[in-house]
Amino acid sequence: MSSKSHDNLASIIWEFARSQPEREALVFEGGTALPDVTRTYGQLWRNGQALARGLRRRGVGPGSVLALLMANHAEFVDLLVAASLLRAVLVPIDPRTKGEKLAFMVANAKATGLVAADYALRHVEDALDGAAAVAWVAALPTDEGPGRALWAPRVECYADLCLDAGEDLPLPESNGADRMLILHTSGTTGDPKGIVMTQRRFCETAAAALRGFGYQASDRLYSGLSLTHANALQVTLAPALLGGLPVVFSRRFTRSRLWDLTRRYGCTTFTVLGGMPTSIYAEPAKANDADNPVRLVVSAGMPAALWERFERRFDVRILEFYGSAEGGLAIKPLGEGPVGSIGRIASHFVHRIVDDAGMDVRQGHPGELWLRPADGSPFQIEYVGDPEASARKGEGGWLHMGDVVREDVDGWLFFEYRKGGGVRRNGDFISTAYVEKAIVDSGLVCDVFVYGIPAASGAAGEKDVVAAVVFAPDAQLDVQALFRCCRTALEANFVPSFIQVVPEIPKTASEKPLERLLAQALTDHPDNVHAERKALTDSARATS
Repeated sequence: MSSKSHDNLASIIWEFARSQPEREALVFEGGTALPDVTRTYGQLWRNGQALARGLRRRGVGPGSVLALLMANHAEFVDLLVAASLLRAVLVPIDPRTKGEKLAFMVANAKATGLVAADYALRHVEDALDGAAAVAWVAALPTDEGPGRALWAPRVECYADLCLDAGEDLPLPESNGADRMLILHTSGTTGDPKGIVMTQRRFCETAAAALRGFGYQASDRLYSGLSLTHANALQVTLAPALLGGLPVVFSRRFTRSRLWDLTRRYGCTTFTVLGGMPTSIYAEPAKANDADNPVRLVVSAGMPAALWERFERRFDVRILEFYGSAEGGLAIKPLGEGPVGSIGRIASHFVHRIVDDAGMDVRQGHPGELWLRPADGSPFQIEYVGDPEASARKGEGGWLHMGDVVREDVDGWLFFEYRKGGGVRRNGDFISTAYVEKAIVDSGLVCDVFVYGIPAASGAAGEKDVVAAVVFAPDAQLDVQALFRCCRTALEANFVPSFIQVVPEIPKTASEKPLERLLAQALTDHPDNVHAERKALTDSARATS
C-alpha cells in the first residue's frame, strides 16, 4: 500500500497512473441486468484529464463550483479527479433531492455548472428555474433516465464535456488548503449546512482511515453507500485510492444482495452506519450466512444489543468508529475495549466532555463531546455562506460535536444520544437499540426504526416511543403479536407506545432513517398507527 504523503487527490491518482496504470482502482457493479464498469488508475487519470480540458474550455478554473447529482457511477470519481486538476470545487448532492432544498443547495454553494445523472433531471429544471448563476447543465445517460429526446433544450450530454485531444494539465502544487468539496448536512432542523472540505483534509482523513481501520494490502473494499455522503467518500473511497486497494461500489445499498456481492467480488470489508446493521440482521437467516469472504465490518453505530450476535451469525469482526463530516475521529480497534463503545479519541485530537454551561463533567457522567487538534491549534470549521453557524460549531477553537457521550475509567467512549434528540420516558432514557432488537427477533419484520415523539401527557422533555416497522413479505401482519414480543423481551418502560406500519422506512443517502417524515406520517396516515390493546396489557400485568 502507498504510504506517500499527499495534499490533493490528483497527486494520489498520478502516483499510481505513472507507476501502475493497469492497476484496478474501482468496480461499479451493474446489478442483475447491466455490465460492470471498471476504472484502472490509468483510466482515472486519462478521464480526469479529458474532463479537465473540456471543463476549462467552459470557464471552470480555480475556485469554480460545480454541483453533482448522481448515485454511484464511475463518472463521479472521474469528475473528482478533473476538479482536483482544475482546483475547482464539487458539491455532491443526493439525486433524490428536489424543490426548494435542491435550489437552496445549488444557490448556497454558488454553483455555476451542474452535472446530473439523467434520472435526476426532472428535479433539476424546477430547482434551477430563474437561477441565472448556473450557466450550463450536463446529463449522464443511464438506464433509469427518460431518454435524451425528453431532456430539456438547455441540457447537454456528459460526453460533450470531455476533450480528448490536448496537453495534460499539470499537477496542482501545494494546494492542500483549496476547497475540494462542499458536503451538505441533511437539513432535518432547517436549511442544510454546506460543510467545506479541503484537499488536505480529504487526504489526511484517507491516511487516518487507512491506518486506523487496519486495512490490509490484500483487502478488497465494498460500499453501497452514496458517494454524495461523507462516509462513502472518506471511509471507503479515500483510503482505497490512497492505499491502492480495489473497491467495489453498488449504485445503491441493497441489504438483500449484500452478502452475495461480497462473495461474487471477493470483498473482505464493508462499512455500515445508521439503520443498516439492524436491517441487515433482520434479513431471514440463511444456511450460508457465515460463508463469505468478509473479515472486517467497519461500523459507525453498531447497536450493542446486536454486536456479538452479528459477528457470530456472519463470522465477521466489528471495528467501531465515530466521527462526523465536520471532523473528529474515535476508533475501537478489533479485540480491544468493551462491546458498545465507540472507541477512544484518535491521538491527533484532544477532547472534553462538558455540560450545558461548558464545564467539564465528572468521569462516567454524560455530556457533549468537544474536540480540537492535539497541537493546540483551533479547530477550523467552515459552513459555506453561514459564518454564524461556523462560529458556533467551532466556538473557543473546539469542534462542538453535538453528541452526548460518557467516558469510562479506561478512556473508552460510549454514545448516549444526539444532543436534543434523546428518548426519555418516565424519567429514563430509552435505548432504542434494545427495542429494535426485540422487534427484529420476532421474525415478523424486515426493517425497523424506533424514535420518540412528544409525550401525550404533555410532560416537559418526555416522549412516547414509536416503532416504525416494515413487515416481512412472508409474515402475517399481526401488530399485537409484535407488542407481545416486546412485552416478553423488554422491561415495561421500553415497550413502544405505538407501532407504525409503513411500506418502507424513508432514509437519507447515508441510510439514516428520516425521523421527521415518519413523524409526519403519524398525522397523515393514522390508520397505520397502532396501540397495544388494553385487554392484552392488563393480562400481561396479571401474569407477571
